[in-house]
Amino acid sequence: MATEVENNAPETKEIKEEKESDSNKAEEAAKQEKTGGGDEAKEKEKEPVPAKAAVHKANFEKDVVYLYQFSRTPLLPSLSPYCLKVETWLRLAGVKYENVDHKIKYRSKKGQLPFVELNGDEIADSALIIKELSQKFDQDLDAGLTADQKNLAHTTVSMIENHLTWVVMWWRTKNPDQMLKGYKVNLQHALGSRIPNGILNFFFKFAYGRKWLQGSKKVKAQGMGVHSADEVTEFGQEDLKVLSEMLADKPFFFGDEPTTLDVVVFANLAQIYFIDKEVSYPLRDFMTESCANLVGLVNRMKERCFPDWEEICTNLDLNAHLPKPKPEETKDKKEEAKDEKEEKEKEPEEKDIEQEKADEKEKDKAKEKSEENKEKEGK
Repeated sequence: MATEVENNAPETKEIKEEKESDSNKAEEAAKQEKTGGGDEAKEKEKEPVPAKAAVHKANFEKDVVYLYQFSRTPLLPSLSPYCLKVETWLRLAGVKYENVDHKIKYRSKKGQLPFVELNGDEIADSALIIKELSQKFDQDLDAGLTADQKNLAHTTVSMIENHLTWVVMWWRTKNPDQMLKGYKVNLQHALGSRIPNGILNFFFKFAYGRKWLQGSKKVKAQGMGVHSADEVTEFGQEDLKVLSEMLADKPFFFGDEPTTLDVVVFANLAQIYFIDKEVSYPLRDFMTESCANLVGLVNRMKERCFPDWEEICTNLDLNAHLPKPKPEETKDKKEEAKDEKEEKEKEPEEKDIEQEKADEKEKDKAKEKSEENKEKEGK
């Protein structure tokens, strides 16, 4: 509204004078161009104008993917199935990436997390991210699938992300306190705040629904929010049964190697399976008791894509996969190293001095012996 008011405000005397000045300058430039005096202006027009960086990571490295996502938790690398989906794909495809610790302050131009930045360009939405990165790095996990298998994968992903995901979201928005306990979320760490966790936890149940994901409103608008707890649980169980029957006794959905479908299933089932056992969650219990093959798939994907899972969850490190720089030596250690080096440099000198002294002693002994011999001969 402020912008509209300013644009519709009456012109002041200064604005009118400025417009007249600009008009005169434009006429003068036109005259110069006709007489050939506008060459300098033409050259300036040809010069490229440097574009303003449209990314948060200005000092990016070429062909490194910078992933913006939620913070770690002690039980799960990401509370977002979409963030976990992208990171799992990056690891499985062997694409070099780096997580950006932004304390949930940045969103994509579409208002989403996750999003990535690559060579100065932003890509948002997990499906589009994987599609574009697959083409960029020639890493299509589904290249070996038949047309029928690709169609089945597409249908199943749609079921998961448009139904099962909302079953989990329903539980989270209805039980924000249980959600924090279930994933052992440290809000101080996640938000980069100094406010005590007790206060942050108190306000979380209000802020979670309104500010971050519009929780209850979105779940209700999607349709899941109008159902009872028992009905929602049954919806989730039916989805899990379908996935369990599809997987059967195979290591992955389409054979011995994981595909994008396995990535999506893992990212979503991890949200269910890794909820702390002390928190009651019927869907986790059903999966554990009735869908053992899905539990096996989750663990296989975890071991294959996140061998550093324990380090991630223990240290809440976003970049546990990157080599750590060597810690700088302390001042004392540097001085000790310097003294040791000086001592080593002195050693040869000291040895030479000792050798000279030894040689002088030998000469003195020889001289004394020679004098003694002369005295004996004289006698």
